[in-house]
Amino acid sequence: MKPTRTNLRDQLPPSMDSSLASSTPTAGDILQLLIRTTHRLHTQFEEHLAELGIPAYLTGPRVRVLIAIEEEGRIRMSELATKLGIKARTVTQFVDALEQEALIHRTTDPDDRRATFLQLTDEAPPLIAKARAAMSQASDQVLKSLSAEGRSQLQSLLLRL
Repeated sequence: MKPTRTNLRDQLPPSMDSSLASSTPTAGDILQLLIRTTHRLHTQFEEHLAELGIPAYLTGPRVRVLIAIEEEGRIRMSELATKLGIKARTVTQFVDALEQEALIHRTTDPDDRRATFLQLTDEAPPLIAKARAAMSQASDQVLKSLSAEGRSQLQSLLLRL
């Protein structure tokens, strides 16, 4: 069953909804809204991936890993961890899963046998293209109620955090 999409305000606890309507929201209120909005975006992104026929194992975070590898062409695992701002162990888990699905492969660095390079397989780019389309659709859905000016203001505010 496909989940129904609702307005974020409809998902708020009554205490938070009333605090947003009647007074200046607290930092906690704003943080909760950011978390809920992020969750909503992830959920919609996953829905769009499924609608485009992308396998369920290709989650948003795994797509992010593939896109980072695609941008570099070839990247060391340690550099990927730094680029994504995640721990090396987490990268290893993503890489293991993506390698099992034949979307990436590892090669040894000829200059440093302790280092491993990651590259995409030929199967990955078409899935990445579909995932990018899903990401665009999900983003448009979440932000459809904002005008161009509203989007600019939101971007400015988020960049200041």
